[in-house]
Amino acid sequence: MCYRRTDWRPLEGFVYAISPFNFTAIGGNLISAPAIMGNVVVWKPSPANIYPSYLLHKILLEAGLPPNVIQFVNGDAEMVTEAVLDHRDFSALAFVGSSDVFRSLYAKAADGVKSKKYRDFPKMVAETSGKNFHLIHSSADISNAVKHTVRASFEYSGQKCSACSRIYIPKSQSEQFFSEIKAEMAKLKMGPPENFTNFIGPVINQAAFDKITKAIDEANADSRLNRVAGGNYDGSKGFYIEPTLYESQSLDHWMFDRELFGPVLVAHVYDDADFDSLLTTIDKQGGNFALTGAIFANDPVAIRTAENKLRYSAGNFYTNCKTTGAVIGQQSFGGARGSGTSDKAGSVNMVMRFTSPRTLKEEFGTLNEVLYPSNA
Repeated sequence: MCYRRTDWRPLEGFVYAISPFNFTAIGGNLISAPAIMGNVVVWKPSPANIYPSYLLHKILLEAGLPPNVIQFVNGDAEMVTEAVLDHRDFSALAFVGSSDVFRSLYAKAADGVKSKKYRDFPKMVAETSGKNFHLIHSSADISNAVKHTVRASFEYSGQKCSACSRIYIPKSQSEQFFSEIKAEMAKLKMGPPENFTNFIGPVINQAAFDKITKAIDEANADSRLNRVAGGNYDGSKGFYIEPTLYESQSLDHWMFDRELFGPVLVAHVYDDADFDSLLTTIDKQGGNFALTGAIFANDPVAIRTAENKLRYSAGNFYTNCKTTGAVIGQQSFGGARGSGTSDKAGSVNMVMRFTSPRTLKEEFGTLNEVLYPSNA
């Protein structure tokens, strides 16, 4: 007779949490999940989100969080990271940001593992970049697809990891789609976010503005692209970029693979009969990212076919709904491939990643013999 149980221990070391500029709530998720499981957290928010993150930390302390359980650290990102990854007690990374930055952190931690610097094998938990898609089937409600696409592509100036930045439209519905999306885009007001009637605000900083506008200049001069709407910008007072839509005649254009993290969308019109073969192309495109994707269709066969063939193309897959706006607590969120470790914020899997289970077995009987029956 014996009794077995599992002790869900916190990690023996600390968790390093790095949060992005674009969602203050993500910082709350990255620090609270490991802290709830009993871990100490070193939190470094994005330099562009320091004050909101400071307020969140202050609220947690006022609510009763013991001091130093979550340690709020600002400063040079490289310097802070170097100090963290040089520490023996580094046990896990909780990260939301770009894929390239995560890869560099992963590599530095791997060097520490190789040199036996850490007591543990540090766990890597990340949600990173995306080159997310909307796929429209000929059976779709086009007006609905248009409205979802405008929100998914241009809300917050496209500065969402889940933002739609590539779209595939059936030829039979393309005229209606482009007519309606141009009309909807023309309604979008751009200006300071303090004015709530403005739908489009500035991008976050000069570096983002320069990266996105360089791509727009390249696209505007590209004979393979048709500029449907937008394509203009103004950095004289704020970093404002017009919502921009291009149509590409070719499926092998770089715009289907490069993440810009701004209000830029590229479209391709496909022959209706090529729907099934297009799914293979969609799966291969997207810069090896697999964060979010959506199909707009009323044909159940088309929906199930897309779900099956695009099984690994998106960690969050939507039907007749935009790729943005996952509410943690209602649905988990996270992608795989180059979009992260698919640990799914809002799920029990994310929480369990910040534990070190111990299995216990307690026996109440007596061992009477050393030899087994076969040894007799």
